Amino acid sequence: GTADGELVSPGALALGEAFRRHAALELVDLAGNRVTEVGAKRLEPLLRAAGSRGPQGRGDVDGGLAVLHASWNNFGDAGAIAVALPALKSAIESSLEDINQEMSTYLPDSAISRFNGLEAGGSLVLPSDFAMVLDEALGLAEATDGAYDVTVGPLVNLWGFGPDPERFEPPAAEDIEAARQRVGWHKLKLDDRTLTQPGGVYLDLSSIAKGFAVDKLAHLLEKAGISNYLVEIGGELRASGTKPQGLPWRVAVERPIPGVREVEKVVPLRDLAIASSGDYRNFFEKDGKLYSHTLDPRTGRPVEHKLGSVTVLHSSCATADGLATALTVLGPEKGLAFAEERELAVLFIVRTDDGVEEVMTPAFEALLESREGGN
Repeated sequence: GTADGELVSPGALALGEAFRRHAALELVDLAGNRVTEVGAKRLEPLLRAAGSRGPQGRGDVDGGLAVLHASWNNFGDAGAIAVALPALKSAIESSLEDINQEMSTYLPDSAISRFNGLEAGGSLVLPSDFAMVLDEALGLAEATDGAYDVTVGPLVNLWGFGPDPERFEPPAAEDIEAARQRVGWHKLKLDDRTLTQPGGVYLDLSSIAKGFAVDKLAHLLEKAGISNYLVEIGGELRASGTKPQGLPWRVAVERPIPGVREVEKVVPLRDLAIASSGDYRNFFEKDGKLYSHTLDPRTGRPVEHKLGSVTVLHSSCATADGLATALTVLGPEKGLAFAEERELAVLFIVRTDDGVEEVMTPAFEALLESREGGN
């Protein structure tokens, strides 16, 4: 897909050639014209932590493009736009910098890295956004009985999907078990904003921080008086209002087949966020077997079921981001049951002998019908 306001594609590396080492952030108008380039922000730490590794699962890509399509007629005239843009640019850059400094494991001096380096019994007063994201993540961990777990960091690093050097073969069983003993969301004690290190716990918020960043930028646009926009960071998106003439934003969901860039489904998006998770972009292969970056914290190993990808629609991109990962770990049967019980809008794409099969929750079908009907 492309990011021209006509069709964009969620999932890691959805922007293809737009991903590059020095990430840029643009504001463009609805005709696709650049209004301003918002700095030369290095989104690299956030996007690398979220698993953006290249179109074949591994590679040199370690940055990304954050794209904001926005309607500027709320400002009135060109003079008002010229006055508003510098402040908006500064707010966006500051917000992204704060998120990186709080939640990126790729920055040694970030808040999360400082917590991960604490000795047992040490504590850290978390920045408010960090505390809020962690609180939501812990709630999701509890709801999924640990299928979703942000203390999975030791396993992520062991398997080569974190800031440690990547690997091209599975780790030894004893190393997996040793790392798994350090994993467990219930070990964490968050008292208001004070987080205590129980010893050896390594937090990794990559499954939710990118979605949170999208929400943060969306809020900044709304605060600036912009009601029609599409925000995208590394494949997670949030849309508000419409394009010109009332046309909906249209988002393409990729077919989850390694090495293939095809559209599986197009979703009209309005006043919603969308996030996808899958095993078809970030992986390594050994002896003909693919090892996904999506790890089951309960087993310490990559998921092995036939669920190719999960796409979640939600009002919050952070929530959609976390849910997409959680449901991917749960798998096609348990994930579907979890989503239907909670009336979540989810599209599961399951691999079959003949290709792939789409499985939608009733909530996803209802939202799809309402958006296609222009409501």
